[in-house]
Amino acid sequence: MPTSSSEKAVQYFLSGYNCAQSTAAAFAAECGLEVEAVLTMMSGFGAGLGGLRETCGAVSAMAYVAGLQMGAYAPDDIESKRRLYDRIKEMVQAFVEQHGTICCGELLEREACQAASNPSKRTPEYYAERPCARLVATAAEIISKISTNL
Repeated sequence: MPTSSSEKAVQYFLSGYNCAQSTAAAFAAECGLEVEAVLTMMSGFGAGLGGLRETCGAVSAMAYVAGLQMGAYAPDDIESKRRLYDRIKEMVQAFVEQHGTICCGELLEREACQAASNPSKRTPEYYAERPCARLVATAAEIISKISTNL
């Protein structure tokens, strides 16, 4: 049974969930949400936002979890919004330091993976060639580290 958020995220990914679902679901209980609800909410963020290969879904999940952790703020509460944005920027910077980019297509290209816009069948070959398990692990580690350091 996975114990760390990083291990949980990887386990979700290896079970067939997309990168965004896997990263966010690892924090569902901590954020007071049902895993199924998080999996539903994050379903369209995989593959760089619905297969567009733009922002990595694991990175999108970092922003989602940061928002859940920090909570809602009033529309005119600029200071709370700034704190949230600063946390997200810190998370993104940490991800870029480790992987060089947050762009899904670029992350796949660095591993010589075909960046198809449609979902691929999850096979042992799929998992072996893709960096995604490492990426969800990184994102979960960053969330845990930055959340702990506040």
